[in-house]
Amino acid sequence: MALKALMVDVDGVIVTHADPKGWSANLEADLGLSPERLQEAFFAPHFGDIVHGRARLHDRLGLVLAQIAPHLTSQALADYWFEQDGHLDHDLLDQLAVVRARGIQLHLATVQEHERADYLWTKMGLKDRFDAIHYAAALGHAKPAPEFYREIERRTGFAPSELFFIDDKAANVEAAQACGWAAAVWTGEDRLADLMARAGF
Repeated sequence: MALKALMVDVDGVIVTHADPKGWSANLEADLGLSPERLQEAFFAPHFGDIVHGRARLHDRLGLVLAQIAPHLTSQALADYWFEQDGHLDHDLLDQLAVVRARGIQLHLATVQEHERADYLWTKMGLKDRFDAIHYAAALGHAKPAPEFYREIERRTGFAPSELFFIDDKAANVEAAQACGWAAAVWTGEDRLADLMARAGF
């Protein structure tokens, strides 16, 4: 069966960072908030609910910031986060454009909450480069749960054999393969065309 769609992860694939600490590398210097404190008070207890669509980002973040960083609004922190977390790999995007020109659809398959998913899709312009975005808060499931992949199949109508997936995490790739998708770990060291060729596409 022919390849119909290429599913692409975002963080670590489309979005990359020169600093291994990622978007929060300069958070304390820039906004006066310790990344460790934010992780402890917000991400660890709340982000699971948010990224699965059971809670909204600003509802939980606003409550936390009122206690640990009252000088910041949730919108100010989100604006900073999304901007700092918006370094696109243009070389990969160029490689993906070649694939799309062959008539293969490009879809994002990513673990995001609603606000950042919208930022990526609209403000960063990924809607002009991809045919659809599938993200955890909208799907109700996150990688590597098999339900994440099955819900994408249900929504798109594609069979597992019609899909190829790249992700920077081996566990997510292995979960996709267990669902019958062709998949490869993206490290940036191989060209996309070579990974696809090895998968028979």
